Amino acid sequence: MTNDTRAAADTVSPAPNYRSALTLLATLFFMWGFITVINNTLLPHLRSVFDLTYTQTTLIESVWFIAYFVASIPSAKLIERIGYKRSMVTGLTIMAVGALGMIPAAEIPSYYVVLLALFVIASGITLLQVAANPYVAVVGPPETSHSRLNLVQAFNSLGTTLAPLFGGYLILGRSVSGTTQDPSTLTQAQRLADAQSVELPYLIVAIVLVLLAGVIAWYKLPDMNAANRRGAAEERRKHSLWSHRNLVFGIPAIFIYLIAEIGVANLFINFVSLPEIGDLTHEQASRYLFILWGGMMVGRFAGSFIMQKISAETTLAAASVGAFIVMLIASFATGHLAMWALISVGLFHSIMFPTIFTLGIRGLGPLTEEGSGLLVMAIAGGALVVVQGWLADAYGLQLSFLLTAACEIYVLFYALWGAKPTNALKEKVVKSV
Repeated sequence: MTNDTRAAADTVSPAPNYRSALTLLATLFFMWGFITVINNTLLPHLRSVFDLTYTQTTLIESVWFIAYFVASIPSAKLIERIGYKRSMVTGLTIMAVGALGMIPAAEIPSYYVVLLALFVIASGITLLQVAANPYVAVVGPPETSHSRLNLVQAFNSLGTTLAPLFGGYLILGRSVSGTTQDPSTLTQAQRLADAQSVELPYLIVAIVLVLLAGVIAWYKLPDMNAANRRGAAEERRKHSLWSHRNLVFGIPAIFIYLIAEIGVANLFINFVSLPEIGDLTHEQASRYLFILWGGMMVGRFAGSFIMQKISAETTLAAASVGAFIVMLIASFATGHLAMWALISVGLFHSIMFPTIFTLGIRGLGPLTEEGSGLLVMAIAGGALVVVQGWLADAYGLQLSFLLTAACEIYVLFYALWGAKPTNALKEKVVKSV
Protein backbone atom coordinates (compact mmCIF):
# COMPACT_ATOMS: atom_id res chain seq x y z
CA MET A 1 0.00 0.00 0.00
CA THR A 2 1.41 3.41 -0.95
CA ASN A 3 1.67 6.26 1.52
CA ASP A 4 -1.12 8.14 -0.30
CA THR A 5 -3.38 5.09 -0.24
CA ARG A 6 -2.66 4.53 3.43
CA ALA A 7 -3.43 8.16 4.23
CA ALA A 8 -6.69 7.92 2.32
CA ALA A 9 -7.63 4.74 4.18
CA ASP A 10 -6.95 6.44 7.51
CA THR A 11 -9.27 9.24 6.44
CA VAL A 12 -12.27 6.99 5.82
CA SER A 13 -11.80 4.13 8.26
CA PRO A 14 -11.78 5.74 11.70
CA ALA A 15 -15.54 6.39 11.96
CA PRO A 16 -16.60 2.72 11.98
CA ASN A 17 -13.67 1.88 14.28
CA TYR A 18 -14.81 4.62 16.64
CA ARG A 19 -18.39 3.35 16.63
CA SER A 20 -17.34 -0.15 17.60
CA ALA A 21 -14.84 1.22 20.13
CA LEU A 22 -17.53 3.38 21.74
CA THR A 23 -19.78 0.34 21.95
CA LEU A 24 -17.05 -1.51 23.83
CA LEU A 25 -16.33 1.51 26.02
CA ALA A 26 -20.02 1.65 26.94
CA THR A 27 -19.40 -1.61 28.85
CA LEU A 28 -16.72 0.16 30.91
CA PHE A 29 -19.15 2.96 31.75
CA PHE A 30 -21.74 0.32 32.63
CA MET A 31 -19.40 -1.58 34.95
CA TRP A 32 -18.07 1.34 36.95
CA GLY A 33 -21.61 2.70 37.34
CA PHE A 34 -22.80 -0.74 38.45
CA ILE A 35 -20.02 -1.21 41.01
CA THR A 36 -20.33 2.33 42.38
CA VAL A 37 -24.05 1.97 43.02
CA ILE A 38 -23.74 -1.41 44.69
CA ASN A 39 -22.45 0.81 47.52
CA ASN A 40 -25.96 2.29 47.86
CA THR A 41 -27.25 -1.12 48.98
CA LEU A 42 -23.97 -2.01 50.74
CA LEU A 43 -23.98 1.04 53.04
CA PRO A 44 -27.32 0.45 54.84
CA HIS A 45 -26.29 -3.22 55.03
CA LEU A 46 -22.95 -2.37 56.68
CA ARG A 47 -24.67 0.15 58.95
CA SER A 48 -26.69 -2.73 60.38
CA VAL A 49 -23.80 -5.26 60.43
CA PHE A 50 -21.38 -2.94 62.27
CA ASP A 51 -24.07 -0.89 64.12
CA LEU A 52 -22.81 2.40 62.65
CA THR A 53 -24.00 6.00 63.00
CA TYR A 54 -24.88 7.96 59.83
CA THR A 55 -21.48 9.67 60.11
CA GLN A 56 -19.62 6.33 60.23
CA THR A 57 -21.76 4.96 57.39
CA THR A 58 -21.09 7.88 55.06
CA LEU A 59 -17.39 7.72 56.00
CA ILE A 60 -17.29 4.44 54.03
CA GLU A 61 -18.32 6.33 50.91
CA SER A 62 -15.92 9.15 51.76
CA VAL A 63 -13.00 6.71 51.62
CA TRP A 64 -14.27 5.58 48.20
CA PHE A 65 -14.11 9.13 46.87
CA ILE A 66 -10.83 10.00 48.56
CA ALA A 67 -9.39 7.45 46.11
CA TYR A 68 -10.36 9.80 43.26
CA PHE A 69 -8.31 12.58 44.87
CA VAL A 70 -5.30 10.33 45.48
CA ALA A 71 -5.30 8.42 42.19
CA SER A 72 -6.37 10.99 39.57
CA ILE A 73 -3.07 12.73 38.79
CA PRO A 74 -1.05 9.47 38.86
CA SER A 75 -3.69 8.05 36.50
CA ALA A 76 -3.23 10.95 34.07
CA LYS A 77 0.55 10.44 34.14
CA LEU A 78 0.14 6.71 33.56
CA ILE A 79 -2.10 7.33 30.53
CA GLU A 80 0.56 9.64 29.07
CA ARG A 81 3.13 6.84 29.40
CA ILE A 82 1.21 3.73 28.33
CA GLY A 83 -1.81 5.08 26.45
CA TYR A 84 -5.56 4.71 26.83
CA LYS A 85 -5.93 0.99 26.11
CA ARG A 86 -3.37 -0.37 28.57
CA SER A 87 -4.60 2.06 31.20
CA MET A 88 -8.15 0.72 30.85
CA VAL A 89 -6.94 -2.87 31.20
CA THR A 90 -4.90 -1.87 34.27
CA GLY A 91 -7.89 -0.10 35.80
CA LEU A 92 -10.14 -3.13 35.35
CA THR A 93 -7.50 -5.39 36.91
CA ILE A 94 -7.15 -3.12 39.95
CA MET A 95 -10.94 -3.13 40.36
CA ALA A 96 -11.01 -6.94 40.25
CA VAL A 97 -8.35 -7.14 42.99
CA GLY A 98 -10.39 -4.79 45.19
CA ALA A 99 -13.60 -6.77 44.58
CA LEU A 100 -11.85 -9.98 45.66
CA GLY A 101 -10.65 -8.11 48.76
CA MET A 102 -14.28 -7.84 49.91
CA ILE A 103 -14.31 -11.61 50.50
CA PRO A 104 -11.76 -11.66 53.38
CA ALA A 105 -13.30 -8.41 54.64
CA ALA A 106 -16.62 -10.24 55.01
CA GLU A 107 -15.06 -13.38 56.53
CA ILE A 108 -13.27 -11.55 59.35
CA PRO A 109 -15.55 -9.37 59.35
CA SER A 110 -13.70 -6.04 59.46
CA TYR A 111 -14.94 -2.49 58.91
CA TYR A 112 -11.37 -1.36 58.12
CA VAL A 113 -10.66 -4.11 55.58
CA VAL A 114 -13.93 -3.14 53.87
CA LEU A 115 -12.63 0.44 53.65
CA LEU A 116 -9.33 -0.77 52.14
CA ALA A 117 -11.03 -3.03 49.56
CA LEU A 118 -13.41 -0.25 48.47
CA PHE A 119 -10.47 2.19 48.21
CA VAL A 120 -8.71 -0.24 45.81
CA ILE A 121 -11.85 -0.63 43.67
CA ALA A 122 -12.31 3.13 43.51
CA SER A 123 -8.66 3.63 42.50
CA GLY A 124 -9.23 1.35 39.51
CA ILE A 125 -12.41 3.22 38.59
CA THR A 126 -10.47 6.50 38.80
CA LEU A 127 -8.02 5.26 36.18
CA LEU A 128 -10.94 4.25 33.93
CA GLN A 129 -12.60 7.63 34.42
CA VAL A 130 -9.47 9.61 33.55
CA ALA A 131 -8.94 7.50 30.44
CA ALA A 132 -12.46 6.94 29.13
CA ASN A 133 -14.19 10.29 29.67
CA PRO A 134 -11.76 12.43 27.62
CA TYR A 135 -11.38 9.63 25.08
CA VAL A 136 -15.11 9.71 24.35
CA ALA A 137 -15.10 13.52 24.32
CA VAL A 138 -12.33 13.83 21.70
CA VAL A 139 -13.10 10.79 19.57
CA GLY A 140 -15.45 12.74 17.31
CA PRO A 141 -16.42 16.30 16.34
CA PRO A 142 -15.93 18.77 19.25
CA GLU A 143 -19.36 20.32 18.73
CA THR A 144 -21.10 17.00 19.57
CA SER A 145 -18.86 15.99 22.48
CA HIS A 146 -21.57 16.88 25.07
CA SER A 147 -24.12 14.71 23.27
CA ARG A 148 -21.65 11.85 22.78
CA LEU A 149 -20.52 11.71 26.41
CA ASN A 150 -24.12 11.93 27.65
CA LEU A 151 -25.00 9.01 25.38
CA VAL A 152 -22.18 6.80 26.65
CA GLN A 153 -22.83 7.94 30.24
CA ALA A 154 -26.39 6.67 29.73
CA PHE A 155 -24.89 3.17 29.75
CA ASN A 156 -23.18 4.12 33.01
CA SER A 157 -26.69 4.90 34.26
CA LEU A 158 -27.93 1.55 32.98
CA GLY A 159 -25.38 -0.01 35.33
CA THR A 160 -26.48 2.24 38.20
CA THR A 161 -30.11 1.33 37.48
CA LEU A 162 -29.54 -2.43 37.59
CA ALA A 163 -27.14 -2.38 40.57
CA PRO A 164 -29.85 -1.80 43.24
CA LEU A 165 -31.73 -4.85 41.96
CA PHE A 166 -28.52 -6.91 42.07
CA GLY A 167 -27.55 -5.62 45.52
CA GLY A 168 -31.11 -5.72 46.79
CA TYR A 169 -31.46 -9.40 45.86
CA LEU A 170 -27.96 -10.74 46.61
CA ILE A 171 -27.06 -8.55 49.62
CA LEU A 172 -30.18 -7.12 51.30
CA GLY A 173 -32.53 -9.92 50.22
CA ARG A 174 -30.19 -12.61 51.62
CA SER A 175 -29.60 -10.87 54.96
CA VAL A 176 -31.67 -10.54 58.11
CA SER A 177 -30.95 -6.79 58.34
CA GLY A 178 -32.30 -6.21 54.84
CA THR A 179 -35.58 -8.03 55.38
CA THR A 180 -36.53 -6.87 58.88
CA GLN A 181 -38.25 -3.63 59.81
CA ASP A 182 -35.86 -3.00 62.74
CA PRO A 183 -32.25 -4.03 61.95
CA SER A 184 -31.06 -2.80 65.37
CA THR A 185 -32.40 -6.03 67.00
CA LEU A 186 -29.91 -8.35 65.23
CA THR A 187 -27.91 -10.84 67.32
CA GLN A 188 -24.13 -11.12 66.91
CA ALA A 189 -24.52 -14.40 65.00
CA GLN A 190 -26.99 -12.78 62.60
CA ARG A 191 -24.62 -9.86 62.02
CA LEU A 192 -21.79 -12.28 61.16
CA ALA A 193 -24.00 -14.18 58.71
CA ASP A 194 -25.16 -10.91 57.17
CA ALA A 195 -21.56 -9.74 56.70
CA GLN A 196 -20.80 -12.86 54.64
CA SER A 197 -23.72 -12.21 52.26
CA VAL A 198 -21.51 -9.79 50.27
CA GLU A 199 -19.04 -12.52 49.23
CA LEU A 200 -21.00 -13.96 46.29
CA PRO A 201 -21.91 -10.63 44.63
CA TYR A 202 -18.32 -9.35 44.76
CA LEU A 203 -16.94 -12.66 43.47
CA ILE A 204 -19.29 -12.36 40.48
CA VAL A 205 -18.17 -8.76 39.93
CA ALA A 206 -14.47 -9.75 40.05
CA ILE A 207 -14.96 -12.49 37.44
CA VAL A 208 -16.79 -10.11 35.08
CA LEU A 209 -14.06 -7.47 35.46
CA VAL A 210 -11.30 -9.96 34.60
CA LEU A 211 -13.21 -11.10 31.50
CA LEU A 212 -13.77 -7.51 30.40
CA ALA A 213 -10.08 -6.69 30.89
CA GLY A 214 -9.26 -9.60 28.60
CA VAL A 215 -11.64 -8.36 25.91
CA ILE A 216 -10.19 -4.81 26.06
CA ALA A 217 -6.64 -6.19 25.88
CA TRP A 218 -7.53 -8.24 22.79
CA TYR A 219 -9.52 -5.51 21.01
CA LYS A 220 -7.72 -3.15 18.63
CA LEU A 221 -8.83 0.08 20.26
CA PRO A 222 -8.21 3.39 18.43
CA ASP A 223 -5.66 5.30 20.46
CA MET A 224 -3.20 8.16 20.32
CA ASN A 225 0.08 6.74 19.11
CA ALA A 226 3.39 7.44 20.83
CA ALA A 227 4.38 10.17 18.37
CA ASN A 228 1.13 12.01 19.01
CA ARG A 229 1.64 11.79 22.76
CA ARG A 230 5.20 13.14 22.51
CA GLY A 231 4.00 16.00 20.30
CA ALA A 232 1.21 16.82 22.72
CA ALA A 233 3.70 16.85 25.61
CA GLU A 234 5.78 19.47 23.80
CA GLU A 235 2.70 21.55 23.04
CA ARG A 236 1.47 21.41 26.66
CA ARG A 237 4.53 23.28 27.90
CA LYS A 238 3.38 26.38 26.00
CA HIS A 239 0.01 26.68 27.76
CA SER A 240 -1.45 26.99 31.26
CA LEU A 241 -4.51 25.11 32.48
CA TRP A 242 -5.39 27.98 34.78
CA SER A 243 -6.07 30.40 31.93
CA HIS A 244 -9.21 28.42 31.02
CA ARG A 245 -12.18 29.72 33.01
CA ASN A 246 -14.40 26.80 32.07
CA LEU A 247 -11.91 24.41 33.69
CA VAL A 248 -11.16 26.59 36.73
CA PHE A 249 -14.86 26.82 37.63
CA GLY A 250 -15.60 23.33 36.29
CA ILE A 251 -13.41 21.65 38.91
CA PRO A 252 -15.49 22.94 41.86
CA ALA A 253 -18.66 22.32 39.81
CA ILE A 254 -17.82 18.59 39.61
CA PHE A 255 -16.74 18.59 43.28
CA ILE A 256 -19.96 20.23 44.50
CA TYR A 257 -22.24 18.25 42.18
CA LEU A 258 -20.80 14.98 43.52
CA ILE A 259 -21.70 16.01 47.08
CA ALA A 260 -25.31 16.28 45.86
CA GLU A 261 -25.43 13.07 43.83
CA ILE A 262 -23.69 10.86 46.37
CA GLY A 263 -25.59 12.26 49.33
CA VAL A 264 -28.92 11.46 47.67
CA ALA A 265 -27.88 7.98 46.53
CA ASN A 266 -26.26 6.83 49.76
CA LEU A 267 -28.92 8.07 52.16
CA PHE A 268 -31.86 7.23 49.89
CA ILE A 269 -32.67 3.81 51.35
CA ASN A 270 -32.52 5.11 54.92
CA PHE A 271 -34.66 8.13 53.93
CA VAL A 272 -37.52 6.29 52.21
CA SER A 273 -37.50 3.67 55.00
CA LEU A 274 -38.45 6.33 57.59
CA PRO A 275 -41.96 5.79 59.02
CA GLU A 276 -43.02 9.34 58.09
CA ILE A 277 -41.78 8.94 54.47
CA GLY A 278 -42.24 5.45 53.00
CA ASP A 279 -42.22 3.11 56.03
CA LEU A 280 -40.38 0.38 54.07
CA THR A 281 -37.78 -2.31 54.78
CA HIS A 282 -34.34 -1.74 53.27
CA GLU A 283 -34.96 -4.44 50.67
CA GLN A 284 -38.23 -2.76 49.60
CA ALA A 285 -36.54 0.66 49.52
CA SER A 286 -33.83 -0.66 47.18
CA ARG A 287 -36.51 -1.16 44.51
CA TYR A 288 -37.28 2.55 44.58
CA LEU A 289 -33.55 3.27 44.32
CA PHE A 290 -33.80 1.37 41.04
CA ILE A 291 -36.30 4.04 39.86
CA LEU A 292 -34.00 6.89 40.97
CA TRP A 293 -31.11 5.55 38.88
CA GLY A 294 -33.49 4.63 36.07
CA GLY A 295 -34.44 8.30 35.91
CA MET A 296 -30.79 9.17 35.47
CA MET A 297 -30.50 6.69 32.62
CA VAL A 298 -33.59 8.07 30.86
CA GLY A 299 -32.35 11.62 31.42
CA ARG A 300 -28.98 10.89 29.83
CA PHE A 301 -30.49 9.29 26.74
CA ALA A 302 -32.88 12.25 26.47
CA GLY A 303 -30.06 14.71 27.18
CA SER A 304 -27.96 13.24 24.36
CA PHE A 305 -30.81 14.06 21.97
CA ILE A 306 -31.76 17.42 23.51
CA MET A 307 -28.21 18.78 23.36
CA GLN A 308 -28.14 18.27 19.62
CA LYS A 309 -30.82 20.99 19.51
CA ILE A 310 -30.28 23.07 22.65
CA SER A 311 -26.95 24.29 24.03
CA ALA A 312 -25.31 22.31 26.81
CA GLU A 313 -25.23 25.39 29.06
CA THR A 314 -28.98 26.00 28.74
CA THR A 315 -29.80 22.35 29.37
CA LEU A 316 -27.54 22.29 32.44
CA ALA A 317 -29.13 25.47 33.84
CA ALA A 318 -32.65 24.06 33.46
CA ALA A 319 -31.64 20.81 35.15
CA SER A 320 -30.10 22.63 38.12
CA VAL A 321 -33.27 24.69 38.69
CA GLY A 322 -35.43 21.54 38.56
CA ALA A 323 -33.13 19.74 41.00
CA PHE A 324 -33.19 22.66 43.44
CA ILE A 325 -37.00 22.70 43.52
CA VAL A 326 -37.47 18.96 44.12
CA MET A 327 -34.80 18.94 46.83
CA LEU A 328 -36.66 21.65 48.73
CA ILE A 329 -39.81 19.50 48.50
CA ALA A 330 -37.90 16.43 49.74
CA SER A 331 -36.51 18.44 52.66
CA PHE A 332 -39.81 19.79 53.96
CA ALA A 333 -42.67 17.55 52.72
CA THR A 334 -43.66 14.17 54.15
CA GLY A 335 -44.99 10.85 52.91
CA HIS A 336 -44.97 9.86 49.27
CA LEU A 337 -44.61 13.48 48.09
CA ALA A 338 -41.19 13.74 49.75
CA MET A 339 -40.21 10.25 48.57
CA TRP A 340 -41.10 10.88 44.93
CA ALA A 341 -39.46 14.31 45.02
CA LEU A 342 -36.20 12.65 46.04
CA ILE A 343 -36.64 9.97 43.38
CA SER A 344 -37.23 12.60 40.68
CA VAL A 345 -33.93 14.36 41.36
CA GLY A 346 -32.25 11.54 39.44
CA LEU A 347 -33.84 12.83 36.24
CA PHE A 348 -32.42 16.33 36.82
CA HIS A 349 -29.01 15.09 37.96
CA SER A 350 -28.69 12.83 34.92
CA ILE A 351 -26.95 15.20 32.53
CA MET A 352 -24.94 17.15 35.10
CA PHE A 353 -21.70 15.17 35.37
CA PRO A 354 -21.09 14.47 31.65
CA THR A 355 -22.15 18.00 30.67
CA ILE A 356 -19.96 19.72 33.27
CA PHE A 357 -17.09 17.43 32.27
CA THR A 358 -17.26 18.22 28.55
CA LEU A 359 -17.76 21.93 29.22
CA GLY A 360 -14.75 21.80 31.54
CA ILE A 361 -12.35 20.32 28.98
CA ARG A 362 -13.73 22.35 26.05
CA GLY A 363 -10.94 24.23 24.31
CA LEU A 364 -8.10 22.62 26.30
CA GLY A 365 -6.49 21.09 23.19
CA PRO A 366 -3.22 19.38 24.22
CA LEU A 367 -4.04 20.04 27.88
CA THR A 368 -7.03 17.68 27.74
CA GLU A 369 -5.44 14.81 29.72
CA GLU A 370 -4.31 17.07 32.57
CA GLY A 371 -7.65 18.87 32.63
CA SER A 372 -9.45 15.55 32.65
CA GLY A 373 -7.29 14.37 35.54
CA LEU A 374 -8.21 17.44 37.59
CA LEU A 375 -11.91 17.06 36.82
CA VAL A 376 -11.84 13.40 37.81
CA MET A 377 -9.90 14.36 40.95
CA ALA A 378 -12.82 16.66 41.75
CA ILE A 379 -15.05 13.59 42.00
CA ALA A 380 -13.47 13.42 45.46
CA GLY A 381 -16.24 15.85 46.36
CA GLY A 382 -18.29 12.73 46.98
CA ALA A 383 -16.13 12.22 50.08
CA LEU A 384 -17.91 15.16 51.70
CA VAL A 385 -21.04 13.03 51.91
CA VAL A 386 -19.75 12.53 55.45
CA VAL A 387 -20.78 16.16 56.09
CA GLN A 388 -24.35 15.24 55.19
CA GLY A 389 -24.05 12.23 57.48
CA TRP A 390 -23.05 14.59 60.31
CA LEU A 391 -25.97 16.91 59.47
CA ALA A 392 -28.33 13.91 59.51
CA ASP A 393 -27.11 12.90 62.97
CA ALA A 394 -27.29 16.48 64.29
CA TYR A 395 -30.45 17.89 62.65
CA GLY A 396 -32.31 14.93 61.16
CA LEU A 397 -31.96 12.96 57.96
CA GLN A 398 -34.62 14.89 56.04
CA LEU A 399 -33.23 18.37 56.72
CA SER A 400 -29.74 17.18 55.72
CA PHE A 401 -30.92 17.28 52.08
CA LEU A 402 -30.86 21.09 52.22
CA LEU A 403 -27.12 20.62 51.60
CA THR A 404 -28.04 19.01 48.26
CA ALA A 405 -30.31 21.95 47.38
CA ALA A 406 -27.45 24.37 48.07
CA CYS A 407 -25.17 22.40 45.73
CA GLU A 408 -27.61 22.88 42.83
CA ILE A 409 -27.15 26.66 43.09
CA TYR A 410 -23.46 26.43 42.19
CA VAL A 411 -24.24 24.21 39.21
CA LEU A 412 -26.64 26.92 38.00
CA PHE A 413 -23.88 29.54 38.37
CA TYR A 414 -21.50 27.37 36.35
CA ALA A 415 -24.05 26.86 33.58
CA LEU A 416 -24.84 30.57 33.30
CA TRP A 417 -21.32 32.03 33.59
CA GLY A 418 -18.51 29.73 34.75
CA ALA A 419 -18.67 27.44 31.69
CA LYS A 420 -17.91 30.21 29.18
CA PRO A 421 -14.48 29.27 27.71
CA THR A 422 -11.47 31.57 27.69
CA ASN A 423 -8.24 31.13 25.70
CA ALA A 424 -9.67 28.14 23.82
CA LEU A 425 -7.08 26.02 22.03
CA LYS A 426 -7.49 23.89 18.93
CA GLU A 427 -9.38 20.71 19.77
CA LYS A 428 -7.46 17.49 19.22
CA VAL A 429 -9.03 14.34 17.83
CA VAL A 430 -7.86 10.83 18.71
CA LYS A 431 -6.28 9.04 15.76
CA SER A 432 -6.51 5.36 15.00
CA VAL A 433 -3.56 3.01 15.47
